[in-house]
Amino acid sequence: MRLIYSIRNVASTIAHGAMSYYNGNVSGQPEMVGDLPDPYYWWQAGALWGAMLDYYHFTGDSSYNDVVMQALTAPVNTGPHHDYNPPEHFDELGNDDLGFWGFAVMAAAERNFPQPDIGVPSWLTMALNIFNALSSRWDTTTCRGGVYWQVFASNPNGINYKNSVTNGGLFQLVARIARATGQQGYADWAAKVWDWCIEIGLIGDRYTVYDGAHGSDDCREVNYVAFTYTTGIFLHGAAVMAEYTSEQHWADRAHKLLEAAAYFFDNKILYEPACEPNYSCNNDMKFLKGYLARFMWQSTYHLPSLLPQVKSLLEPSAVAAAQACSGGENSVTCGQKWNIGGFDGRVGLGQQMCALETIQGLLIGESRSPLSDGEIDPARHAGWNGRKIAPTVPTNQSVFGPEEEVDVHHEGGHHDATSEGRTTIGGLALSSWIRVCAATLAGSCCILA
Repeated sequence: MRLIYSIRNVASTIAHGAMSYYNGNVSGQPEMVGDLPDPYYWWQAGALWGAMLDYYHFTGDSSYNDVVMQALTAPVNTGPHHDYNPPEHFDELGNDDLGFWGFAVMAAAERNFPQPDIGVPSWLTMALNIFNALSSRWDTTTCRGGVYWQVFASNPNGINYKNSVTNGGLFQLVARIARATGQQGYADWAAKVWDWCIEIGLIGDRYTVYDGAHGSDDCREVNYVAFTYTTGIFLHGAAVMAEYTSEQHWADRAHKLLEAAAYFFDNKILYEPACEPNYSCNNDMKFLKGYLARFMWQSTYHLPSLLPQVKSLLEPSAVAAAQACSGGENSVTCGQKWNIGGFDGRVGLGQQMCALETIQGLLIGESRSPLSDGEIDPARHAGWNGRKIAPTVPTNQSVFGPEEEVDVHHEGGHHDATSEGRTTIGGLALSSWIRVCAATLAGSCCILA
């Protein structure tokens, strides 16, 4: 159990750093509740709440749950129809944004995350509302289908572009809805989106996921740039479909996507090939590899045969990410590149979230699988499932002390010892983690006793 506490401590420190970028709940500006200040965007706020839902699920630390719940239910985010199409964000609203808010809302539903405000629909209902909004924008006038990247012509950047993140978001969301409701019609929709992506060429012969294509030429010319996150989005959705349908071709697709994801690892260290080597990543791109890590880990809930390869890639990446989180005035701030053996001085919310998603996923074997049809029950209370509420702490401290027990559920989890007697989690040796941990994050993350 010591290693589990150690990983929680690392995640706690990095999560605190990520949340330091958010002040919407204390800004005195109602329109900023759940949103991020410049230079960040509303879609990245949705992604942050998804990461923090993961943080609670993996660690049991409910310090941020009230903030997450407030953000996900604020009218300025849900919009008047509770479909996350808020007029306050029409100037930047894209259909891909709905995917990331949808992932967060769906995660809340799959974990029975409390939602005490009876004036707001359940998490699952709001996820369905997002699906209905996206599916209503399925356009067959060009490219024989697909959803455009942008919603409004007033945002001309991408209004004519049908991209993989938007359509992948629809695919993953509706696959998860099918599993959550047991209704075949949603699975049929997921298959429809997948087939269209294959037909257009957004998913290539070797399962590389490409960025998009323009409706102006009927999607005849694919933009062959590949980013990390879209592979992860489709991987998670395919794994969900494999579990829900029990059809081998979905499992095969998931495995091929995971094989394609190996392109994004340099000596088993996760990076963003399109921009990271020469530090040309823009604001959005600095977040992307964290979503690949999130969805790689979570795909293993649904298709356990993915786990060995996922571990072989993400365990070394988690260690490298911890090494990169050793900078700033507090010596625990995360950098961008993980393959240099330390901190590179490039800081931001994206860097914090990428490290958090990669490291906290090490605890996936200690967490419960997402709930499905018949198990999801709206929790109209503010309790946190009996878990200990840990206080917010200074950035260079941990919420979990050496002797502190944390009441978490371990259904389906495992904790074992190797033949050499070293405690492991998911195959990561305690000695390896402590060696890195003791040299990073001010040494506060490790329990050496």
